[in-house]
Amino acid sequence: MSKIGFIGLGIMGGPMAANLVQAGHEVTGFNRSPAAVDELVAAGGTAAASIAEAVSGAEVIFTMLPDSPDVESVVFGEDGVLAVAERGALLIDCSTIRPDASRRIAEAAAERGLRSLDAPVSGGEPKAIDGTLSIMVGGEADAFAAAEEALGAVGATIVHVGPAGAGQTVKAANQLIVAGNIGLLAEALVFLEAHGVDAEAGLNVLGGGLAGSNVLSAKGEKMRNREFEPGFRLELHHKDMGIVQAAAREAGLTIPLGTLVAQLVAASVAQGDGALDHSGLLKQITHLNGHD
Repeated sequence: MSKIGFIGLGIMGGPMAANLVQAGHEVTGFNRSPAAVDELVAAGGTAAASIAEAVSGAEVIFTMLPDSPDVESVVFGEDGVLAVAERGALLIDCSTIRPDASRRIAEAAAERGLRSLDAPVSGGEPKAIDGTLSIMVGGEADAFAAAEEALGAVGATIVHVGPAGAGQTVKAANQLIVAGNIGLLAEALVFLEAHGVDAEAGLNVLGGGLAGSNVLSAKGEKMRNREFEPGFRLELHHKDMGIVQAAAREAGLTIPLGTLVAQLVAASVAQGDGALDHSGLLKQITHLNGHD
C-alpha cells in the first residue's frame, strides 16, 4: 500500500482521504481548517501541519481544492508540491479546474521528474462517502496505471479519457449536463406545483421513464421539500460554468442552453444563494415565476 499525502479535506476530500485509509494506505492530510484534519485522524490518518509535511516522502499526492488558483498555489508554492515531492512521486489532482491549468501543472511536474494526472470526480458527497465516485482521468497511460489502485479506493467508474487536461474537459462537460438537468428539473417541479399535481407522485413516475436521471433521483425529493443543505455549492457550480464557457470560446463553440443556465446560476449566486446546494437553483426559477 502507498504512502499518500492528501491536501484539501473538505466535503469531498475528507471522505476520499478516509476511504484511502480504510483501503490500507498510509494517509497524511493537510487542510486549512484544523477540524477537517482532526476528522481524518479520527478515521486513522495522520495530521500534517503544512503542505510540505503532507507531501514529504509521499509516493502519491492527492489534491482536492476549490479552484485553479488554489491548486496552482499548492503545486507551485515555495514549499509546495513541486518543491518538496520526491522524484517519481505521482500527483493526482481531483479538483475541478481549467484544462489549461492542468496542462501547465503536468508540464512542470514532468520537468521535476514527477508523474501527474488530472482526475476530477463526479457524484457529490454521497458517492465520496461510499467510495463510488466517477473519475475522469487525463494524463500519461503509465501514470494512470500507477494510480489505479489508489483511485479504486475512492471511485467505482474510473476512465482514462486522454492526455493532460482531458479529464478536466470531460468534467466541464459533466458540469454542463448537471446544471442543465437541475435547471430543467426545477422548471418541471414548478410546472407540476402550478397545476396542483401531487409533485411527489409526479416526480416518482417521471423517474421511471425516459425523463429519469441521477439528478432527479438525487435531488428531486430534496428540491420538492426545499432542502438545500450543500453537497455541492452553487458558488462552485458557478465557477465550473465559467470553465465551461471559457473552454467553449477557446474551441470556437456556441453553447446556447449552457449559456442560459450559466446565467441563472450566476444570478442565484449574485442574490446570495451561493452557499446553498446547486439544487438551490430552484429558488431562482420560482423567483422568476413570482412564487417566492
